[in-house]
Amino acid sequence: MPTLDFKGKNHIYAHHLTVPHRPLELDESRSLLLADYNSDTPLTDQNLIIHGDNLEALKALLPHYAGRVKCIYIDPPYNTGNEGWVYNDNVNSPMMQDWFSKQSPVDGEDLERHDKWLCMMWPRLHLLRELLSDDGAIFISIDDNEVHHLRMLMDELFGEESIVECFIWRSRQGRGATSKNTSKLHEYVMSYCKNANEIDFEREKRIRQKETRERLRQWGQGDRREDRPTMYFPVESEDFGQVYPIRPDGSEGRWRISESSMHELTHSGLIEFEKQIDGKVEAYRIIPAGTETFTAYPSTFDPEIVKTTAHGSRVLKDILGPNKFPYPKPVQLLKEILSLCTEKDDLILDSFAGSATTAHAVLALNKEDGGNRRFILVECEDKFANSVTAERVRRVIRGVPNARDMQLKEGLGGSFAYCTLGEPIDIDSLLDGEHLPSFVELASYLLYTATGISASPEDIERIDDEGRFYMRGERDYYLIYEPSVDFLRDGDAALNFERAERIRNRGRPAVVFAAAKYISQSVLTQWNITFCQLPYELGLGA
Repeated sequence: MPTLDFKGKNHIYAHHLTVPHRPLELDESRSLLLADYNSDTPLTDQNLIIHGDNLEALKALLPHYAGRVKCIYIDPPYNTGNEGWVYNDNVNSPMMQDWFSKQSPVDGEDLERHDKWLCMMWPRLHLLRELLSDDGAIFISIDDNEVHHLRMLMDELFGEESIVECFIWRSRQGRGATSKNTSKLHEYVMSYCKNANEIDFEREKRIRQKETRERLRQWGQGDRREDRPTMYFPVESEDFGQVYPIRPDGSEGRWRISESSMHELTHSGLIEFEKQIDGKVEAYRIIPAGTETFTAYPSTFDPEIVKTTAHGSRVLKDILGPNKFPYPKPVQLLKEILSLCTEKDDLILDSFAGSATTAHAVLALNKEDGGNRRFILVECEDKFANSVTAERVRRVIRGVPNARDMQLKEGLGGSFAYCTLGEPIDIDSLLDGEHLPSFVELASYLLYTATGISASPEDIERIDDEGRFYMRGERDYYLIYEPSVDFLRDGDAALNFERAERIRNRGRPAVVFAAAKYISQSVLTQWNITFCQLPYELGLGA
């Protein structure tokens, strides 16, 4: 498969692996929590709005949400040259840092803006793919400036076979010219899935009211035998003998279904043969009354359903006032996307949250069908995170008096936790006692980085005195740790013979994270205990 090459790729190829893990820290003053919320309520049960760099925020989500997000929608910079976006990822390369500092913010005069855009997107898409569930899909809004690069980037990261569609969205009304010869009225929403065998989009279902039939010979484009040689074969008819797909001009055609499917229809008595005026025999599939049929979703969004950017601006103005955020997406577009691939209890992520249209759409769908979909928004801009992103969600939850939509006027209900990113969980900091993480934070981090297991905070707790915090299948996981320098320097932080023996007596394989061990490796191996010394972790596999 061809691959996409761009300046800086060799430096950012594995950059997502070097991004530090930062814990989420709740800011109750900016949150809108339910009345029964308390400090023991897991953050993973809440809708989340995260203020911070979206690359670091995505890394922070991995220990708890990897493989659990059903739908991802992102609206990254289109790289038009007019947005003035800044690339500031902390790539460990002086050459890259010098390159990024030039022509920053990125504008239309930067002849390498496409390379910088790809450098920005590459690590984020890596982490987004890890967060996506096996039956999940990602949707990315984009326009002509980067759609060709994005397609190649997604093919490389997700696989060519994983593309769902590059949907066309009529984003503008009117006929004002945007170039010398044409009026650009559309944008794109590119969609890929994690697993092509698992994805199942919502399709239009119809129930036949009366018996109908459809011709089994292919017509129109690709109707010749040479177009699909395996679809040319005889079908046995009691009245007409062997029937072949013959085109009106007398040449050999092809069937619309395979030989095995034709055989099933024949044995079910659902094929009808009819002799035509010209003497040729046509075969028809009988579709009984009451049969359910499905129509695939079109590649072009219906403009009457999804609306335009102007609609998005008008709704945002009703909620927050004028000129709060440029070119917000319409709620109807996001509702349509979510309706395609999510059910009532699914999790939705938007890591370029902007004006919070995604959260608005989630809450509106929940109001309409009684669902319990949850959202995670990430917004990095200080000027938008609280005053636009979070404030819009607060108002649509409580109600917008001037809204034209009655549901929005009354309020959509719901809640959210507003979070920031804490200090990095740096294992090496255990050596000097700086920024010691909590037991749950460190256990979650170690479990994911060492084994790839993503667990909710409520699934991780100190179960016993040995530090057992998680059980999966036949294996137990232990962490001997307290967020205290005195503890880490004390003998209690080590795996000693007595503690190892108590773990062995449980009769289950175990993984133990600790600062030291006072027992030989040969004994631990005999007892089926894997020891991982802090501040280092091993790649264990689950």
